[in-house]
Amino acid sequence: MLYNEITERIIKAAMEVHSTLGNGFQEVIYQHSFAIELSLAGLIYEREKTMPIFYKIQQVGTRRVDFFIENKIMVELKAVIQLEDVHLAQAINYLEAYNMEIGLLINFGAKSLQFKRVHNNKILTQQSNLEKQLSNQENPLIQ
Repeated sequence: MLYNEITERIIKAAMEVHSTLGNGFQEVIYQHSFAIELSLAGLIYEREKTMPIFYKIQQVGTRRVDFFIENKIMVELKAVIQLEDVHLAQAINYLEAYNMEIGLLINFGAKSLQFKRVHNNKILTQQSNLEKQLSNQENPLIQ
């Protein structure tokens, strides 16, 4: 399954939870409800998966991601009135620490569901550099 297809299904599940419950509950209520919707959507997930955090090559701790879906996408849930830059920065930091490409930040606490798709730019840069190296190897005249 492609990233776009998975993220669309995840967002649809979150929208169903938000339209049913509205805002105003604690995050844990949304986590449980979201898990039910993910199951109904046929998505494979792990809830509160403990993942290692590395500094260079040394493991320096662990952090639990709210949801790890289809072994590809990290989802961080919030139940706050408004998403702030710190929440986005946190989600991007987790992606980088977990060495994952795509994640979603979903907020159930606002009047309307808020979500942001986040990308690990370090992985995208590494992929771009690798593609350039492979391209240069295929055509040795390119310097």
